[in-house]
Amino acid sequence: MVRAPLMSLDEATALVLAQASRAPLAPEWVSTFEAQGRVLRQAVVSALDVPAQDNTAMDGYALNTEDLAQWPQCAPLKVSQRIPAGQVGQPLQRGEAARIFTGAWVPQGANAVAMQEDCELNESGDLRVLKSVTPSQWIRRQGEDVKVGEDVLRVGERLNSASLGLAASVGAASLCVAKRPRVALFSTGDELVMPGEVAPQDLRPGAIYNANRFFLRSLLLQLGCTVTDFGIVPDRREATQDALLAAAQEHDLIVTSGGVSVGEEDHVKPSLEALGSLNLWSLAMKPGKPFALGEVRTGSANAHFVGLPGNPVSSFVTFLVLVRPFLLALQGATDVQTPALQMPAHFEWPKADARQEFLRVKRNDRGGLSLFENQSSGVLTSCVWADGLVDNPAKNPIRYGDWVRYLPFSEMGR
Repeated sequence: MVRAPLMSLDEATALVLAQASRAPLAPEWVSTFEAQGRVLRQAVVSALDVPAQDNTAMDGYALNTEDLAQWPQCAPLKVSQRIPAGQVGQPLQRGEAARIFTGAWVPQGANAVAMQEDCELNESGDLRVLKSVTPSQWIRRQGEDVKVGEDVLRVGERLNSASLGLAASVGAASLCVAKRPRVALFSTGDELVMPGEVAPQDLRPGAIYNANRFFLRSLLLQLGCTVTDFGIVPDRREATQDALLAAAQEHDLIVTSGGVSVGEEDHVKPSLEALGSLNLWSLAMKPGKPFALGEVRTGSANAHFVGLPGNPVSSFVTFLVLVRPFLLALQGATDVQTPALQMPAHFEWPKADARQEFLRVKRNDRGGLSLFENQSSGVLTSCVWADGLVDNPAKNPIRYGDWVRYLPFSEMGR
C-alpha cells in the first residue's frame, strides 16, 4: 500500500484553524472579575474619559506658575484649601496654592503641581516652593489614558490582568466573551497505569504511568477549558468507539493521546472514520508525526476531534503547536500563533531531519540558546528543563551561532 505524503505543518495549521473558525463558540456575559483568560466577543467602548478630569500624579501643592515667575524671589503663596482624592476643590485665586493629594482633581486656576518634597511652609503656614515649577508639571490630563467613545478592548482579544483592569476603569462590570470550550479527554493504551493505583515496584512488565493525562489536562485548563476526564480506554475497537460516542455528548472537543499511529492496536483512526470524518492524518513534524484532526458525529451531537501521539514529548509539543491555536480560534481569538524570537544557537545540530523539527532549548546567560542533550520523544525531562522550542525547518542543519526561530514557553502557557 502506498501511503500519502506527510502533510506540512503550515498546511496542517491552516486546516486546524479553518475547522475551528467554521463554528466558533457562542458568546456569554460574565463578570469582569471572572473573565481572566477569556476571549472577548464584543468590544468594550468607553463611556467616559479616563481620567475624567485633570488630576494630580503626586502629593503636593496645586498652584499657578505665573505666581512663581520671579522664583526664587517670589512671595510665599497662601495655602487656601486641602483637596483629598475624591473631593472637588474651589477655584484657586492668584497668589494661592491648594494642598492636594494623588488622584485629586486639579482646581480651576491651577496649572501645575509642586511635589511636597520640593516645598516648605513658613511659620505663618504659607508655602515657599524650593524648586522651579513648569506649566503642566505632575498633572495627568483629562482623557490622556482613554477618551470617551474609544474601543479600549477589541473583539478577539484574550483577556489578561491588565485588560481586566482597563475594562473596570471604564465601568465595565461584565464582559461578553466566548463560552469556555468543553473538552473531553481520554488516553488509549493497555500499558497505561494511573499513579497511585500501583506502586512503582509493583508495575507489571511493560506498564507505564500515564503522564500525558496530567499535562494535557493542565494545558487545557490554562486555556480556559472545562475538562471531563474519561480516563484510560482499552486498546479495543469497540471500547474506542464507545468512548468517542460518549465523549461527543455535550462536549465541543475530544482530545485523546495514543492510538493514532498505524499499528494493529491503534484503533482511533478507524473508529473516527466510522463515526465521523478524518480531516488530517500524519504530519511532517518531529516530534509529533502521528496527529489526527476530525469530527465525531452522532444523532444528537457533533464534536471536534484531536488525536495526539502517545509519546509524551510528541503529545506535549503537538498540543502547543496545533491544539492551542485550535482552541483559541474556537473561542474567536484573533491572535492564535506564538510569536517567535530570533536568537543565536549555542549548539550544533548537524543531523537535520526531513521533517520540521521542534528542539527543546533554554536561554543561557550568554544571550543564546542551549540544547537539551537528549531530544528523544519519550524524554519528558527535556520539556521540564527547557524554556522554549526551536522551530527548525526541514533538512536544515544548525551550526553554532546560527540565528534560529525560538518559541518561548512563556508565550504558550506551558
